Amino acid sequence: MEFNRHIVDQLDWHWRHQLRKRLDGLTDEEYFWEPVRDCWNVRPRGESTAPIAAGSGAFTIDFAAPEPDPAPVTTIAWRLGHIIVGVLGMRVANHFGGPPVDYQTFDYPGTAAEALALLDRGYAAWIGGVRGLGEEGLARPCGPAEGPYADLPMAALVLHIHREVIHHGAEIALLRDLYLHRDR
Repeated sequence: MEFNRHIVDQLDWHWRHQLRKRLDGLTDEEYFWEPVRDCWNVRPRGESTAPIAAGSGAFTIDFAAPEPDPAPVTTIAWRLGHIIVGVLGMRVANHFGGPPVDYQTFDYPGTAAEALALLDRGYAAWIGGVRGLGEEGLARPCGPAEGPYADLPMAALVLHIHREVIHHGAEIALLRDLYLHRDR
């Protein structure tokens, strides 16, 4: 059986037929839109009221450690930042030779177009890396970059990352629906 092809198809089909199409036409207003008070967002440097404002550029992302309970609602900008940095970027860096990336030093985009370009690059690097694993690569341990999960097979990490992209992508799609129907 071609497990690698099926695992790649799990995310790639969703990306090509659902998620990426739902992001077309994303405006800056939608990108930063806060559906409720006290959202976590990506904000111009110095404007965050969150306990942690991470990032190295003109924009920072809101965080807290530990995360409050209940966690704040997050915006499309925040969710895209999370996917770009914490879901895809760190794993591409750790496993497929991508540049190092972390929440504290990332230069968060100030426009929807910039965020989508970074998302597309991160996705291409991730899915290309996964395609290149083959059956043997999926079976090998994740290694020390994954901390307490170091001994799990790469297949477990790949499936986890795919769940994260699908999960957060669905949240973004819902936020776009809510934005479209706001004030009606």
